[in-house]
Amino acid sequence: MKNYTLYIITFLLLAAPQIKAEKPTIVATASMFSDMAKNIAGDKMNIELIVPIGGDPHLYKPTPKDAKMVVNADLILKNGLTFEGWLDELIENSGTKASVILTTQGINPIKSLTYDSPDPHAWMNAQNGLKYAENIKNGIVALDPANKDFYEKNYNTYSAEIKQLDEYILTQISKIPEAQRILVTSHDAFQYYGKRYGIQLESVLGTSTDADVQTQDILQLIEIIRQSKVAAIFTETTINPKQMEQIAKDNGVVVGGSLYADSIGKPGSDGDSYINMLKANTDKIVAGLTGKLSNATEANNDNTPSSGFPLSAILIGLLLVGAMLFMFRKMNR
Repeated sequence: MKNYTLYIITFLLLAAPQIKAEKPTIVATASMFSDMAKNIAGDKMNIELIVPIGGDPHLYKPTPKDAKMVVNADLILKNGLTFEGWLDELIENSGTKASVILTTQGINPIKSLTYDSPDPHAWMNAQNGLKYAENIKNGIVALDPANKDFYEKNYNTYSAEIKQLDEYILTQISKIPEAQRILVTSHDAFQYYGKRYGIQLESVLGTSTDADVQTQDILQLIEIIRQSKVAAIFTETTINPKQMEQIAKDNGVVVGGSLYADSIGKPGSDGDSYINMLKANTDKIVAGLTGKLSNATEANNDNTPSSGFPLSAILIGLLLVGAMLFMFRKMNR
């Protein structure tokens, strides 16, 4: 019986690599690209992700698990434009035989306003998103030409949704008066968005989060906030919000919400896909810059002292009164 069990375990272990090989594996560096790949590849490929959702690809440090993931990959999706400075070394050290697709191929990069390098955040323009999807589709078809028609059909459906998104953003941003179209964020990730949809961008950090904030940068941003009289400024989901929240508090403006830049949102959030992240960003930007934030958002971002007593203080007061009455009765017995 023991020998029979051993044979079964040995068979399963030997069969495991064959089972895994049934589907090609795509490895994406960031969640925007893995989401695009899922929409095109459907269930015919395994899609894996190096930088977890909510992580910052600028600051990411690869792990041995990532090296193993890259080794087993058939296709790697790379943004380039200095976005994943750690990726080339990871690929070289792993010795992988995977093909590498540059998802920004054919996109005209914007030069960083801070550094002598290209701005990597090209996906923030939905028109560029179409080029990302096309490049990913081409890589998938080259990997599995037998299912070309399936991938082409998915790509056509997905690209139509991205085109609708682009029109939606243009329509929504047009609702913001031109003088109020100033977007103040944590780092300079929205230049492609601003150039396409007509918004001026200002930020504390440059295109990479791997830098120290300078006092002069903060002072300049505060001056812009005061001169432009923006109704709201914005944090980002992958960056600590404390600094922007303090700037908002010191200058009497609200935080209009947390925007998605270098990652999509967690499953179930309003930005849990590439399309949803740009739509959610747009809705928050329009609401914030037109002064039409929801009551819940305004309550969470209120920078003025409360005129009423907090509930905790009322409860403590009632407990003290009750204790005094109890002691008074006990003393008079």
